[in-house]
Amino acid sequence: MDELLKILESLHPDVDFTTREALVDDRVLKSFDIVAIVSEIYEAFGVAVPPEEIVPENFNSAKALYALIERLEDE
Repeated sequence: MDELLKILESLHPDVDFTTREALVDDRVLKSFDIVAIVSEIYEAFGVAVPPEEIVPENFNSAKALYALIERLEDE
């Protein structure tokens, strides 16, 4: 989770990603941010996020995003 938080904080250092629960819904993360996050996840975790997983529910919080990473690692 620490590595993911570093990725997120590099995009928006002013956001508390440990508590925010509506990153996409509140437009904290924009489409370019999501593309960057998907790329960084691949580099940091070796996990490719398929297009069908790029939905707001998976990107609305760091916790949801980390759960996605763990799920994809297990596949």
